Amino acid sequence: QLTMSLSSSTQGPKRSTVCLESQELQTPSSFQENPLQQLQLASQEVLEKAKKSGRSKCPRCSSSRMFYCYTCFVPVETVPTKEIPTVKLPLKIDIIKHPNETDGKSTAVHAKLLAPDDVTIYKYPCIPEYGEKRHEIALIFPGPNSVSVKDIAFHLQKHTKKGVCNSDDDCCKEPVLKQAKIEPKEEKSPNECISGSRNEGPRLKKIIFIDSTWNQTNKIITDERLQGLLQIELKTRKTCFWRHQKGKPDTYLSTIEAIYYFLVDYHQEILKETYKGQYDNLLFFFSFMYTLIKNAKCCAGKE
Repeated sequence: QLTMSLSSSTQGPKRSTVCLESQELQTPSSFQENPLQQLQLASQEVLEKAKKSGRSKCPRCSSSRMFYCYTCFVPVETVPTKEIPTVKLPLKIDIIKHPNETDGKSTAVHAKLLAPDDVTIYKYPCIPEYGEKRHEIALIFPGPNSVSVKDIAFHLQKHTKKGVCNSDDDCCKEPVLKQAKIEPKEEKSPNECISGSRNEGPRLKKIIFIDSTWNQTNKIITDERLQGLLQIELKTRKTCFWRHQKGKPDTYLSTIEAIYYFLVDYHQEILKETYKGQYDNLLFFFSFMYTLIKNAKCCAGKE
């Protein structure tokens, strides 16, 4: 699990003040229990102000919303775009939303709001054809053939080799689904491939996330356009999402949590760099809403 905080930052005094304001209804003990407490976030003062003024208009569709419009992917009029942090990601992200996923309940829009240049949201079945660039793309999804983040470069190299083989070769005669299988023996160890992958081998350029309930996922994951993609399974972490799916373990993450944790792992395991909160602002809206809902539950005596 990762510990996170609302108050640690270079903007110390300002951020601490915002933190105290947003926590004003909490007791010290409940504040300490907040699992998002170590995040290095931009000032959330703009969200505090918007909360006090209530719902506002979407500047595009004029719908009444709180904080942002989940259909237009823009902040509402009381939340100036310039006061929302922008996160630069190391690769592109495609989010595929199930058509029955309720827009207002999805956290996928957070990624688009906070990393607008690197995130694209598609509503299934209107998704791209990924075939030609399969060697540069991976899909976040647990399964029998899924690999860990640290082994991405190793397995992308295998996909590339299969992608460039001649039409007469046996590997090209295999069904696409078979190409995703993990072979038990390789000439090089994963670590050897990773060390040389950044300059020599194939490079991951895009990650796909599926935004749906777990019960709805099967329809998307079996789509032929996603077959043959390298599948990645994240480390086990517990969700903080307030709309937890009944009967599912707490390791089932919301979409924005999955994106955040993947990027933290990618930064450390593939880029081999120390993580210093570069992607924490992806949880800018999520952490604020978590606090609001936790406070509301405390006031209602549910915790």
